[in-house]
Amino acid sequence: MDEREKLNRLRWRCTRRAMLEMDLLLGEFLDQHYARLDARQAEAFVTLADMEDLELWPLINGSRECADATQAEVVALLRRVRVK
Repeated sequence: MDEREKLNRLRWRCTRRAMLEMDLLLGEFLDQHYARLDARQAEAFVTLADMEDLELWPLINGSRECADATQAEVVALLRRVRVK
């Protein structure tokens, strides 16, 4: 699978969520910030995108903390995203 196909699959996972808020947030992050992540952050983002919304939303809204330091970095970036 080439990089473009991987990105397309990731985009699908980011924008076909159960929660509209997550669709918008992850999609905006992917469009505006994903390309600037380093390899470990990009891997952490993919892991986060694979989580169910009910697992991920508490991390995003701050009601639960990340156990993984790299995921915590990415969550901090996600919290700063302003959806258009």
